[in-house]
Amino acid sequence: MVVLTEGIIIACITGAITLMGVIISNNAHDAVTDQKIEELTREVREHNDFARRVPVIENDIKTLYHKIDEIKEK
Repeated sequence: MVVLTEGIIIACITGAITLMGVIISNNAHDAVTDQKIEELTREVREHNDFARRVPVIENDIKTLYHKIDEIKEK
């Protein structure tokens, strides 16, 4: 009976230690995942800003070409 009780106690202690290790590891993994998501969000925002600015730049270039053509005609 004593051996059975010792085995149960040891199993409970081992299980508790394992559970703490899993929780700590999971928290560390979550922190890394959060950091990666923040980095991807930053990159997407940069890309969106670039995508918004390119049509404006293209329009400015067309305007400049038009003005150059007008100057050449004079």
